[in-house]
Amino acid sequence: MIKDDLDISYSGALEHSNFGDRLNYLSLAKKGYQSPRRFSNPFYHNPIWRKLRDDVIARDGGYDLGVPGVKIEGAVYVHHIIPIEEIDIEDWNEDILLNPDNLITCSHDTHMAIHYKSNESVGIVDRHPGDTTLW
Repeated sequence: MIKDDLDISYSGALEHSNFGDRLNYLSLAKKGYQSPRRFSNPFYHNPIWRKLRDDVIARDGGYDLGVPGVKIEGAVYVHHIIPIEEIDIEDWNEDILLNPDNLITCSHDTHMAIHYKSNESVGIVDRHPGDTTLW
């Protein structure tokens, strides 16, 4: 189980103020996770999930990884920080499936980066107050 090796959460992600650090904290790349799509697709159509998804999007304000100023362009994904496994759906493990501290909004590119890429391969440029160099 991948969960045994993970000690990450939304509240933990908030301790990292910039996008690059937050992405590194949430990265699942090279951890061997495979999505149980045939089990998870019905879950994502459940009205309980749909309501929680809307709540998480509102909480994060439409920002990528909830980082203020990093607006999501296009589709908004709600990412399970500790990934869903078949057993979670079969046993209806609400601590994994429906816990807001296990959910964060992100863009498609960020979602792919969390699962498959390193921070460097995403081409992230962290901006800071007073930074006047154009990217």
